[in-house]
Amino acid sequence: MQPSPEILAAIPHRPPMLLVDEIVSRDERHIVCRKTFRPDEYFVQGHYPDFPLVPGVILCECALQTGAILLSRQTAEKGGVPVATRLSDVKFRKMVRPGDTIEIDVQIDDRLQDTFFLTGKITVAGQSAVRLSFACTVTPVSP
Repeated sequence: MQPSPEILAAIPHRPPMLLVDEIVSRDERHIVCRKTFRPDEYFVQGHYPDFPLVPGVILCECALQTGAILLSRQTAEKGGVPVATRLSDVKFRKMVRPGDTIEIDVQIDDRLQDTFFLTGKITVAGQSAVRLSFACTVTPVSP
């Protein structure tokens, strides 16, 4: 699947580290995105060869990128990008495997100057796979 122009305009991530396929819905404080994992994704090749799983850190990155897309309108004003500063209360509840499509739901809980506090949840086949809280700070992009 080709990356959406809207996603490419919102965040600096590019394949193979772009981990969001489409924006399903979005408002000022909430966003829902999707990602379908292909069997040839680089991170499942050795994780695990006989029972491939999407690594938990990749699932967290999906939530962080979704959060960055949500924040992109606010960060563009300042000419910066959101950079993760904290992950907390991460709970893995269901395995995600190649071929699965996840839905990534992120909301802004609070803002303190240039720091945003967000909550993310990832579901697969309607079941909770991951929940996490995270923070991002807007960092200036320097040439």
